[in-house]
Amino acid sequence: MTRLASSGLGLGLFATVCGAVPAFAQTTELAMTLPPTSEAVPLPMGLSHAEVLDGWQTKSGTRMAAIRITLDAGWKTYWRHPGDAGIPPSFNFKASSNLKDVKIYWPRPQVFMESGTRSIGYKDQMILPIELVPEDASQPIQLEADLDLGICHDICIPVSLDLAADLEGKGAQDAVITQALAAQPKKVPSTARCTIAPIRDGVRVTAQLPSDAAPDQVALFELPSQPVWVSDSQMSHQGNTLSATADLVPPNSEPFDLDPKDLRITVLDKAHAYEMDGCARM
Repeated sequence: MTRLASSGLGLGLFATVCGAVPAFAQTTELAMTLPPTSEAVPLPMGLSHAEVLDGWQTKSGTRMAAIRITLDAGWKTYWRHPGDAGIPPSFNFKASSNLKDVKIYWPRPQVFMESGTRSIGYKDQMILPIELVPEDASQPIQLEADLDLGICHDICIPVSLDLAADLEGKGAQDAVITQALAAQPKKVPSTARCTIAPIRDGVRVTAQLPSDAAPDQVALFELPSQPVWVSDSQMSHQGNTLSATADLVPPNSEPFDLDPKDLRITVLDKAHAYEMDGCARM
């Protein structure tokens, strides 16, 4: 059973257009003191339910579960790469017991265009499968998951949630979780070729990618090895090649040595999603 709590939940009302660069217009602080097993927790506008789905034990002894965030109609939340001005979600599992490691699986997101701004995420519902490695496979995992995420409609709200669940891993495979696992972007061998150039506050990457010339294709750059801000990619088609350019800016806003093998590139359109690791330098 999932236990949900919100402690010191801050609701910041951003610019009135979702995806606009976050600028706090006003802030309302809601302080809540709740019993740790309370299930009837007041939730902010736009968020109707949050829970941990207990799953099953895999053949390797890990536990497969999922975090499900259910939003009110028309609301959205963000993917791991939220877009130029989105709010990246963050997760903290350090308060958990009998937990050695966690891997989060990200189903294919949608691309949203609003007022000329692109964001990447999920509408109405987000289901994130999580694979948990226990310290002792014979004992339950006491999961404590602290989540910070943004949810958006006409306004954007940063939400902090504490989810807790005792996971036995004794259930059968859950269709909701297996469908979310199957919805991940397809992993393909990298055929990308890149140029990398320093800019004033980071580096600029241009990748040449195979393409079917779908007009709605979007290429997304990530650097899993270190935190960087990534701009919206600028794209053009040349025959069966998609050219995508983005700026990567580290926290110190200085040029840095980028190993193209560290890049992760995801290409989305309305019908397909694929992901490749690494990029050969041109």
